[in-house]
Amino acid sequence: MSRPAKVSSFELGKHINDNDAWMVLNGVVWDFSGFGSKHPGGEEVIKSHLGKDGSKVYNEIHSPGLVLRHLGEEKRIGDIEDADVQGGTIIASSPHDRQFVDLPKLHSVMNLLQFEHVAERALTDKAWNYISGATDDGITDQTNREYYRHIMFRPRVLKGVGRVDISTSFLGHKLACPILNAPTSSVRLTHPSGEMAIAKASQTCGVPPIIPSMSSFSVSEVVDALKPGHPFFFQLYVHRDRAETEQILDEVCRLAARAIIVTVDLPVISKRETVQRRRYEVDSDSVSRDQDIADSRQRQSAPPPVNTVIDPDLNWNDIEWIMKRTGLPVLVKGIQRAEDAKRALEIGCAGIYISNHGGRALDTAPPAILVLLEIQRTCPEVLRRMEVVIDGGLRRGSDVLKAICLGASVVCIGRPFLYALAYGEEGMVRAWQILKEELAIAMQLLGITSLDQAHPGFVNTQTLDAFTSSPKPFGGRPTSKL
Repeated sequence: MSRPAKVSSFELGKHINDNDAWMVLNGVVWDFSGFGSKHPGGEEVIKSHLGKDGSKVYNEIHSPGLVLRHLGEEKRIGDIEDADVQGGTIIASSPHDRQFVDLPKLHSVMNLLQFEHVAERALTDKAWNYISGATDDGITDQTNREYYRHIMFRPRVLKGVGRVDISTSFLGHKLACPILNAPTSSVRLTHPSGEMAIAKASQTCGVPPIIPSMSSFSVSEVVDALKPGHPFFFQLYVHRDRAETEQILDEVCRLAARAIIVTVDLPVISKRETVQRRRYEVDSDSVSRDQDIADSRQRQSAPPPVNTVIDPDLNWNDIEWIMKRTGLPVLVKGIQRAEDAKRALEIGCAGIYISNHGGRALDTAPPAILVLLEIQRTCPEVLRRMEVVIDGGLRRGSDVLKAICLGASVVCIGRPFLYALAYGEEGMVRAWQILKEELAIAMQLLGITSLDQAHPGFVNTQTLDAFTSSPKPFGGRPTSKL
């Protein structure tokens, strides 16, 4: 094999057009011609680094090997030869510099809220704002959590609860607990090990990881980090370019994914705002220079997300196509009303995933647990005949138990696991252990010893009854008499 060519910075600078686009990543020059429009993060970041070194911004989110998976060896031009081009060394630490380097001892973290407090101090502004942000006023994000507090337990006593079993079965797989990771994009912003740490922690805790479409690592890299044969599920965003979707599905089938989870609640990207932005009040008389700089910092650290590849015209026919194409169990992620849950059952989906994208889709959409209540009351056959996954707002093992009592098969944890990831794989394992311990204790105090004993009679949801929808036929908008 011939040695890769050496490319000067002068030559690199000539290739700055969409159809003739070169960029340096970690010392290697790649041809990005025609890739900008396909980039999940939008083409602007590609254009701004053409003819330059894009290593720093690339390494914030992506693993060093991901570019090869997307572009292929044929797009590798050669190595950069100029010392003044900062690409010869892989940038691994600078994107993840912490505001406070010394984290509290991991064993001192006793609950998921403490992980959140640690992460707020430890993560970069960009990472914190990306994870904590939500749509518009963040109402759905807030109520996701608050509504769990309005569900009260109805414990039974004298039931002999000396031994408790928190294991469960899901899609034919034995799980050590009913707690999975919620699939999330750009995880490497939180920690360099990203999805690799999540996958390994999942394995350690006896559950399959859910590998996201927009992973910082390629699917094959994450699967290779697991023990041979350890099951995994794959979360899919359907691309506008169906050929790209077919390629992804073929790859995950070859790697032996056990199920496909299709995200459907984000046909377009919502308007995301950080907590700091929502709290920021403008003084109409004067804005100090410090305030102006702080506001500018927030804009820079939490840029609006971009959606150039997700198909906004996705429909139920596409779900059926994915089922036929893969032959795998398919779950629809983003169910927010009972009618859609019934539709998923009717077309033969293996399950539904109740979610509002952690409050990142439509603001004031119902909190996830309220949707589960709606399904429980209006179409309980869904809960009997399908697997039901739920995320959004779960912070305690008791929250997990409430969801199970109301019919969920398993739950997924999003932001809290990302906060725990500030500690890497060990932090993920610790977060899982905390939830498992809390779940076991809650079961014993409720008066049950296995999850199959949980049922709606163990919870009082009366406070939420007034907020639960009862689907009715819709006859259309009344016609004005004027």
